Amino acid sequence: MDNIEIKALIEKQILTVERKVNSLKEMTQAIAPDDAIGRVSRMDAINNKSVNEAALRQSESKLKKLKETIQRIDDKDFGICVKCHQPIPVGRIVLMPESRMCARCAGR
Repeated sequence: MDNIEIKALIEKQILTVERKVNSLKEMTQAIAPDDAIGRVSRMDAINNKSVNEAALRQSESKLKKLKETIQRIDDKDFGICVKCHQPIPVGRIVLMPESRMCARCAGR
């Protein structure tokens, strides 16, 4: 797999994560106190909002990393582990293009 194919995969992931971020932003809107829902339902809504806010932060972080990866895909050291300086397996790059370490070094 060459950098052009990897770049296309990353661009596809960026679009997917952008859609997810937009959806999560809608789900994390403030819950109006005048909504006619019961106390338990309001507590569920507040809990769900917290879960969605955490997912939003995580998705925004992934989006930022994917965009940074696109910028450095043509660098000579792209696909090289920053820790052990060995090539990162293509499978890992495809699944986690934002990762700058091989699985072995990331697990240490």
